[in-house]
Amino acid sequence: MAKELVLVSHGRFCEELKASTEMIMGPQESIHTVALLPEEGPEDFTAKFEATVQGLEDYIVFADLLGGTPCNTVSRLILEGRAIDLYAGMNLPMVIEFINSSLTGNEGDYPERAKESIVKVNDLLSNLDDDEDE
Repeated sequence: MAKELVLVSHGRFCEELKASTEMIMGPQESIHTVALLPEEGPEDFTAKFEATVQGLEDYIVFADLLGGTPCNTVSRLILEGRAIDLYAGMNLPMVIEFINSSLTGNEGDYPERAKESIVKVNDLLSNLDDDEDE
């Protein structure tokens, strides 16, 4: 069975991130979401997370924010002995890296992909202007 991805976040960010990914890459059956809604607490989120991962054999988790309830909930499970790879600071390039890695059978470098995707576009445009002047 292929590796699965679980996106966890405050609010519906994880659901919308999956929707944006599918807009680019098509339907993604191997990506699951668990949203912490304003009316929910850590216990509610834990129950939703457990229900989502039940039956998943091999999965990793991307969380929206280091130190937030979704990330902390999964961190507690890791501290209790669960073998879960957890990455905080998720973004669209990380999710696309997961898909591409799954397709090629390679291990994704999610932190590196996240870092590479942060670019000040003004600087890129400025460099283009400099190249045109030469």
